[in-house]
Amino acid sequence: MTVKRGKESFSGFNKPKRTPNHPTKSHAVLAKEGDKVKLIKKAPETEKISKSSKINDGVFVVPAFSGMGAPYWRPDARGLITGLTRDSNWQSLVRATVESVAYQSYDLFNAMNKDGLKPRIVKIDGGMVANNWFSQFLSDTINLKVIRPKVLETTALGVALFAGYQVGEFKSLNQIKKIWQKDKAFSPKIKNSLRNQLLQGWKLAIRKTLA
Repeated sequence: MTVKRGKESFSGFNKPKRTPNHPTKSHAVLAKEGDKVKLIKKAPETEKISKSSKINDGVFVVPAFSGMGAPYWRPDARGLITGLTRDSNWQSLVRATVESVAYQSYDLFNAMNKDGLKPRIVKIDGGMVANNWFSQFLSDTINLKVIRPKVLETTALGVALFAGYQVGEFKSLNQIKKIWQKDKAFSPKIKNSLRNQLLQGWKLAIRKTLA
């Protein structure tokens, strides 16, 4: 994930050597663990499932499967599901897990804001961002414009481009920079009241996890 503040770009964040869990890993976990509990067959199914309801039914998943990373740094934390009622179903769990990635991203950006970094644009990549519903929900949650590139696997692309740079295929890093192309942009759409309501639910789930 890359954030932009004015003309500056920041990729990644400083962190201790021990890194329990990262938000974007939750999608991979959902694809892997979802098969074990028979929730989904393939990760792309999560978009249709998430869109099937206009609300999240008050269900929150904290995917601390191997502890919690920034900004909590609690390797002893464990996963939690909260807010289940008689009306909750397996689709509620899938959507809540997808939402949790956006909430964890919010936690990171909130910590960055406290340190004085206030990004205007967020560039996203990776297999999960192919999910249009998630990309929009992420924008809604962090209240920032989110831009998705045409090539989602940025890490693999970066390795190839730098290899080309080393052998002289590209003459400068600026030449490489021009190769990046935007696929789609997502801007916040939800009301502040709804965003605050969702974030309060997430914060309550975090408090229960860390208790």
